[in-house]
Amino acid sequence: MLVRSSIKLLQFYMPQDPQDSDSGEIMSLREWRQAIRTPTTYRVGNRTLRIQTQFVSLVAFIGLVVLLVMYTYAVDHSTVSVESLKNKSSVKPYMPVPTTSSHDNYNSTYPLTTPKRTPKGILFRIGVVSDLDKGSRSKIEEFTWLSYYKKGSLLWNPVSKSIKVSWDAGDTTVLRSSIGESGRGMELSELVVFNGKLYVVDDRTGIIYELLDDEVIPFVMLNDGDGRMNKGFKSEWAAVKDRKLFVGGLGKEWTTNTGEAVNTHPQWVKTVSPTGEVEHHNWYHKYLSVRRMLGIEFPGYITHEAVVWSDVHKCWFFLPRRCSKDSYNDVLDETRGCNIMITADDTFTDIKVLHVGNLIPTHGFSSFKFIPGSSDQVIVALRSEENKGATATYIMGFDIMGKILLPETKIADEKYEGFEFI
Repeated sequence: MLVRSSIKLLQFYMPQDPQDSDSGEIMSLREWRQAIRTPTTYRVGNRTLRIQTQFVSLVAFIGLVVLLVMYTYAVDHSTVSVESLKNKSSVKPYMPVPTTSSHDNYNSTYPLTTPKRTPKGILFRIGVVSDLDKGSRSKIEEFTWLSYYKKGSLLWNPVSKSIKVSWDAGDTTVLRSSIGESGRGMELSELVVFNGKLYVVDDRTGIIYELLDDEVIPFVMLNDGDGRMNKGFKSEWAAVKDRKLFVGGLGKEWTTNTGEAVNTHPQWVKTVSPTGEVEHHNWYHKYLSVRRMLGIEFPGYITHEAVVWSDVHKCWFFLPRRCSKDSYNDVLDETRGCNIMITADDTFTDIKVLHVGNLIPTHGFSSFKFIPGSSDQVIVALRSEENKGATATYIMGFDIMGKILLPETKIADEKYEGFEFI
């Protein structure tokens, strides 16, 4: 290979003219030797390097852009997956995902209908809902339970301290639900405004419904006891405190028909956030403190269906349904009504007792509210009657010192257990 290259170089430098052959041969040999000693030189210009550098940079940039696009696409899809999981969990009625701004966005409108000022006083809209017990089941529609929603007006004169109540003419609104438990449902025990909405509470299924346009929409379901039970909470009262809805039971031990203790599930209280997050609180000792103020110990009992928190007085107001120092008996219980008002501070260490009006053994408080604008000084309450199969409902008004402003007035033969300014 080296010989061939040498010959080619020799031929390249040899002159074509024969006369110059000697000198050409000498020059060619000299140049040939020099060519052998000198390494081959390659010409690489700056322009070539510049083009190659730009090309490599362009390829690297395009690759980086592709990687960024792929990464962004992957992140977006992972975010959507998390959000979809949140949305799926939020549809569960007992534990929706709360929003961080729910506290700031709380709607404190109360009552929902603006009161009207008239020469005779302030006119409010009011409503009551019924608990028909086993009679709630529809006789016409299968798997349907009913409750009556009655609306009216209340005229309050803060100067004369007078209260007048009138009811809307026409048919009472019928509320329907297809949700029941053990063949019963829509036994509504309370009506309450919370977060700018109107709610009713079913003491059979434990469901809290939103009442909207005379229709009931399930909001949350409350489980019995500590919340780990497969039975609905027997909700009897509801009150708003610290922008949460407190829902309580009867406040006494659950017993047999003859008074033997079974459990303390009715002595738990639930709190519900505006977004539907539920917490369970054991009020056993709080209910015990209230009961002992009346000198009652188990097997004696007090049942609570009317409890309200006052932001003005910073205390709880209780108007018990039944009071007895004797053991529970489902027949005798109908004649153990109370005419007592109990107040307790938030720690249940400062508890006071006051009598309201005359005692009517078959009548017991089932719901009450303070008149808006009265500085929580005036109460409007329902008293229900169940006696040997007959039922009735009465409305009355009084101040927190026990002075009667509106004597008991019958409003229906049905049993209404929820009252609210709507």
